[in-house]
Amino acid sequence: MLFQYCISVVVLTLRRPADIYFLRQAENAAVKGLPFTLLPLVAGWWGIPWGPIYTSQSVHNNSCGGKDVTQAVVNSLRAQATPAQGASPIPSKS
Repeated sequence: MLFQYCISVVVLTLRRPADIYFLRQAENAAVKGLPFTLLPLVAGWWGIPWGPIYTSQSVHNNSCGGKDVTQAVVNSLRAQATPAQGASPIPSKS
């Protein structure tokens, strides 16, 4: 799962993704994203004008369990495991 958070510093508001978290089948994604939900509530809402907007988006996204990026990660791992097509093996010295 991918969670997001935002932090505001006067007129600058930064919205960033957290690291990818792998969840077991029995784990609750909303609970796992709780720290990333609380951070914008404390440090993100007061930046004008984007603070309240990014805070509400972050809280909503994290409360819904974050963004499921499982398929993208699996595809990326498969692409890394498969050698590039058309690549010739390194010739051995005889």
